[in-house]
Amino acid sequence: MKYYLVAGEASGDLHGSNLIKALREKDPKAEFRFFGGDKMAEASGTEPVRHYRELAYMGFVAVIKHAPALLRNLSLCQHDILSWHPDVVILIDYASFNLKVAAYVKKHNKAIPVHFYISPKIWVWKQWRIRYFKRDIDRLYIIFPFEKAFFAKHNYPVTYVGNPSVDSVDAFRQEWQKNTESASQWISSQGLDIDKPILAILPGSRRQEIKANLPTMIKAATPYSDRFQIVISGAPGIEPEYYSTLVPDNSKIVFGETYALLSVAHTAIVVSGTATLETALFKVPQVVCYSMPYSKIPTKLVRRFIIRTPYISLVNLVAGKEVVTELVSYQFTLENLSREIQKLLGTGLTDTEERKIMLENYEDIAKTLGSPGAANHTAEAIVKALY
Repeated sequence: MKYYLVAGEASGDLHGSNLIKALREKDPKAEFRFFGGDKMAEASGTEPVRHYRELAYMGFVAVIKHAPALLRNLSLCQHDILSWHPDVVILIDYASFNLKVAAYVKKHNKAIPVHFYISPKIWVWKQWRIRYFKRDIDRLYIIFPFEKAFFAKHNYPVTYVGNPSVDSVDAFRQEWQKNTESASQWISSQGLDIDKPILAILPGSRRQEIKANLPTMIKAATPYSDRFQIVISGAPGIEPEYYSTLVPDNSKIVFGETYALLSVAHTAIVVSGTATLETALFKVPQVVCYSMPYSKIPTKLVRRFIIRTPYISLVNLVAGKEVVTELVSYQFTLENLSREIQKLLGTGLTDTEERKIMLENYEDIAKTLGSPGAANHTAEAIVKALY
């Protein structure tokens, strides 16, 4: 069978690579073509038609600025799919791009099935997009148990396959734990002090969110640099020079090492997104933040008219309650972030009460998400639908 996958950012590249591996196990003669990144290239043995670096823009200004390139890549993707004529198109998250791909494919060749792996968070905003899923997506695979109720309300059948972050974290930890010296070796290889705890900063994977969040995150962390090593997780695909315009020259940044960093971190400050859930799975206490362009709008109005959920972080959404503090919109200030960090840091040697409660809740979240196997379950469902 011929599989055409489309992923538009780093997380999609990771999950796409795991899905490719699982598909190859189910279908040894599988052929792959894709928009994605280095991990998908490694898994498939072929290069991407386009790298996700050329697609990953967010924010109105950035999208407008890069509109010509985005439109060219969209057109390339649409025409490339039709010319290659795959047995199935598999879209991975990235709704703004992928729903346009799906619409084009269905308009020009209804015979090609379109599957969507990892539903975009339309239950948070843009719920009207559900009509496009009903029209253009043959099968939707969801990765959060709470999503079932949303799609049931809209009479749209979905399949819960488990959570791919559980797969990725579990696979990493199994390899990491094979060597009892992994932590100390990694810390030393990065030129860090093995005896000084690490405060990790995860500012997101896209330029606009990094620019909007990282300066405040680093300012809030700096006062604790006497007791903690501050380490920034650099996004793959973004050049180091970009970070140098946002943080002090002596800032420590590690690229493509997020899981290793979380394996040794004491506490983390995390921009809302998949990284919040990964941080919880690594059992690292965290503060979640997210700067918004409408930051002066009161949070109650933001939640009423823009974000239609009680929480913005995946940790709290899975738990169904506030497990981690969310500093969103105008609440994301240096003063508020500094206060919340202090609650989790303590002395660095003993756990604060806030840390203990958070870690207990992390255990419940892991149970809710279930065992690893999302990529395998999805591959199994896709292959079964094709044969």
